[in-house]
Amino acid sequence: MNRNPVGWFEIYVQDMKRAKTFYEHVLGVELIKLESPMPDLEMFAFPMNMEAGGASGTLAKMDGCPSGGMGTLVYFSCEDCENEASRVETAGGKVCKPKFSIGKYGFIALLMDTEGNMIGLHSQN
Repeated sequence: MNRNPVGWFEIYVQDMKRAKTFYEHVLGVELIKLESPMPDLEMFAFPMNMEAGGASGTLAKMDGCPSGGMGTLVYFSCEDCENEASRVETAGGKVCKPKFSIGKYGFIALLMDTEGNMIGLHSQN
């Protein structure tokens, strides 16, 4: 395989407006509505540079797909994860573990979004 192992991700939500507001506020980005191939699937995409490495994905709302749980943990890349973590609580989420060192691999912070999903923030600084 000559590409990164993660090609796409979806974070399932129950309240799209609330979740979209949370991620836009915390990450300082604008999510873009995607056309849905199915009437019961709503998706908003994270910005993506097709020339850059890494994966993009969406917030997804679909009947029968609950949010929450800890099966998979998505980490969002940041310049300094402490900056994004500082915006979590004002956006309605919870910081579960503030920025901490993971040695030569940088720093991470763990948080809970407004839909009960655990996500991570990662930075080198």
